Amino acid sequence: MNLAGLLLQLLNGLAEASALFLVAAGLSLIFGVTRIVNFAHGSFYMLGVYLAWGLTTWMGGTALGYWVALPLAAVVVGALGALIEMLVLRRIYHAPELFQLLATFALVLIIGDAALAVWGPTDLFAARAPGLDGAVQILGRRFPQYDLLLIALGPAVLGLLWLLLMRTRWGRLLRAAAENRSMLAALGVNQAWLFTSAFALGAFLAGLGGAMAAPRTPATLGLDLEIIASAFVVVVVGGLGSVPGAFLAALLICLAKAVFVYAGQTQIGPWTFNLSKLTLVAEFAIMAVVLVLRPWGLLGKPPEPGGGATAVAAPLAPASRRARLAYGALLLALLALPLADAAWPYLTVLFTEILIAALFAASLHFLIGPAGMTSFGHAAWFGLGAYGAALLLKLAALPMEAALLAGPLAAGLGALLFGWFCVRLSGVYLAMLTLACAQILWALAYQWDAVGGSNGLIGLWPSDWLASGPAYYYASLALCVAGIAWLRRLVFSPLGYALRGARDSALRAQAIGIDVQRVQWAGFTAAALAAGLAGSLYAFSKGSIAPDVLGVSRSVDGLVMVLLGGVQALAGPLAGAAAYTWLQDTAARLTEYWHAVLGLAVLALVMARPDGLAGIARRPGVRP
Repeated sequence: MNLAGLLLQLLNGLAEASALFLVAAGLSLIFGVTRIVNFAHGSFYMLGVYLAWGLTTWMGGTALGYWVALPLAAVVVGALGALIEMLVLRRIYHAPELFQLLATFALVLIIGDAALAVWGPTDLFAARAPGLDGAVQILGRRFPQYDLLLIALGPAVLGLLWLLLMRTRWGRLLRAAAENRSMLAALGVNQAWLFTSAFALGAFLAGLGGAMAAPRTPATLGLDLEIIASAFVVVVVGGLGSVPGAFLAALLICLAKAVFVYAGQTQIGPWTFNLSKLTLVAEFAIMAVVLVLRPWGLLGKPPEPGGGATAVAAPLAPASRRARLAYGALLLALLALPLADAAWPYLTVLFTEILIAALFAASLHFLIGPAGMTSFGHAAWFGLGAYGAALLLKLAALPMEAALLAGPLAAGLGALLFGWFCVRLSGVYLAMLTLACAQILWALAYQWDAVGGSNGLIGLWPSDWLASGPAYYYASLALCVAGIAWLRRLVFSPLGYALRGARDSALRAQAIGIDVQRVQWAGFTAAALAAGLAGSLYAFSKGSIAPDVLGVSRSVDGLVMVLLGGVQALAGPLAGAAAYTWLQDTAARLTEYWHAVLGLAVLALVMARPDGLAGIARRPGVRP
């Protein structure tokens, strides 16, 4: 065994763990106090990297200027975080948690395009840190001096945060807010100031993580979503709101990755395994194992007994006569749509995308709304449907029509397997376990060369009779309408009523004889089948697929569609999918900064109508 090589990989893991801990600690603080799952936290990290590059370029002519520039970048990010909290988040603290999540996602889009406008699309490399730009000899191997600084920085920040939280009045107030905010308000504490300061500190820590990573990580667009997934994993594995837990989880995950990198090609009997490929999935596999064995994380607190009851959502009812007439008129308009194809040739292509998005969003809404199960990894079933149809066509040589209809079975089988574990959790822990499932499947598709690997699969075109004219549009319309109608029928079936009972109070549902986990498992699988059908249609509409059909961005798109339309209305996901897909397509045609346009539109809607687009159209007596 090469002990020097192993030691250096472990030291690399410690350096990575310290940088990741800085980001995760800020996210843990923000969630612990405000209860907001802050998607924009990764954007603060990205801004820290960009600002560190800019400030070190401007001030870094001397060693003093360089070392002042790094913390200054973090201070600027912290001030921006405070401003965002006061102008945006403070206005929606009383909105449902998922809509707060949607608002922070809108901020991701806005900040990302702001970075594109200021710094451009090219990668930017900060200068090396003066005085620490060399290497030291460790067992005959060279190790960067700067990484030694990072290794020391993590424990130092952990110690300072412990002193701040445990030995100051402000820290005691933060811990009290995390335990019982209503009691804190009753004691006359200014919660607005407390929340702003906590958010500013969390943003500062994310900015500091980015600034300290700048000498070893290029500033590039996309860092935001890349780091936020890892930060979420660390926070959940460590235990929500636990800063020491985040530090322990960062160490566990990064050291595990280091060991896999060191192991490389490993021979076990007649088989050879490339364990270094497991680095893509290591953190999510660890999270999945921890959540199954200890659902509240390594150092988190288990939920209070009886905490399963939640606020009862507004009851759902079958569509009114007026709503049914509106659906009928919409269906007639969709049937007549190809008649306008001569004037707008792209119209049927766009509406095929909208139909597929509507089915995908409706399947996710079935989980989030009636079933009460939040999912951050719903793209897993969309992607399995797409890959299932593609592999049945390519490898099993099934006719395209048979592959299209059989593809969703892959999603159903995957949901049967993963869902058995997922339904044993609830809330954000369930959401993160579904994210882990999706990322594991993404890593498998990305590295499995037999199914295309990172290049994906091509040549997935419909049969000749479906490829001519609007035939595929009509096929998509028929299947999407059938899938949405099936989901709607399930809502008002015995399964749907049982799911809603389990959502509103699991304890009461169990008391009257409902097997909550079995019912939720069935609902989870049903939603996956519908999402798989959407993925199967998507594969043949595009003619190719890539691993991104299983990626985080696809899951986030589905979540945005559902929240944009409104969770409390069955028509919500349909309106949200249509609006989001159309706005995305239109904005992309008009401006380079279409993400920001989309984000501003979403943010405006969240602040004006937290009940979504369906809430705008709702009238007394009308049940959409």
